[in-house]
Amino acid sequence: MAVHILHIDSNHPLLWDQLEQAGFVNHEDFTSSKADIEAKINDYQGIVIRSRFKIDQTFLDKATNLQFIARVGAGLESIDCEYAQSKNIALIAAPEGNRNAVAEHSLGMILSLFNNLNQADAEIRAGHWNRESNRGHELDGKTVGIIGYGNMGKAFAKKLRGFDVDVLCYDIQENVGDANARQVHFAEFQEKVDVLSLHLPWTPETDKMVDKAFINGFAKPLWIINTSRGKNIVTADLVAALQSGKVLGAGLDVLEYEKLSFETLFQDATTPEAFQYLLNAKNVILTPHIAGWTFESHERLAQVIVDKIKALYS
Repeated sequence: MAVHILHIDSNHPLLWDQLEQAGFVNHEDFTSSKADIEAKINDYQGIVIRSRFKIDQTFLDKATNLQFIARVGAGLESIDCEYAQSKNIALIAAPEGNRNAVAEHSLGMILSLFNNLNQADAEIRAGHWNRESNRGHELDGKTVGIIGYGNMGKAFAKKLRGFDVDVLCYDIQENVGDANARQVHFAEFQEKVDVLSLHLPWTPETDKMVDKAFINGFAKPLWIINTSRGKNIVTADLVAALQSGKVLGAGLDVLEYEKLSFETLFQDATTPEAFQYLLNAKNVILTPHIAGWTFESHERLAQVIVDKIKALYS
């Protein structure tokens, strides 16, 4: 019996093509409301999503024949995973597909912050030639700390091998350290880190994790890079730390104010005061959730999903 798959987000065409070649039956619906999708989801054994809407209990109760949910991305926070698994629905994600892109973006943010690249470029375009105020820092000799040492964290640590840096990692899982990063207890982590890079999912445990107390627990002033999820940082507390000098600079690819779909920034028309500060801060780099969003990762994510779906039925 053919497996029918509903695609509710667009992806690289290889995903559709290879599934079709493998005998799966593809259908697409990129525009209907969640309620309309729910009305017909019982006709499908599989669904392929990115982040268009949340797959919650209401949705899953209507998906009476669903066998798998495949998210073309790294995280599964838009899915009620526990409830899906209680219904024996397989969950598929593709962190392997964009980990290299995230690692390169994280490194690029650090180097840009350290060398004032964005600020210097803007000043020259405005007719200013300021050398002393754009004197930079070297990564050599610094300690880089990675929180979350899974696919993304490991890929980032690998990128740091060409630099003379000490790389530490902290993770709730034991024995995840490797040749590229030494796993340490959190007390040592906070004592030594100069640059903090977050590579965490968004969970109840990580929500608002980086707050005033967390930041002040570090022994030294530090730079913070976040390419994971925006709600892992309390923006107002980050801004206060930037103002006090406890945080020397920040590279934020994700923001607390993002909608779950990641396609738009604000949930309403107002601009939060903390975000307004970030917009004007010279020691802050902002990008629109694109760390894993390269041409290469677009193709690689699709290939990982295809391979995992095929493996599910092999």
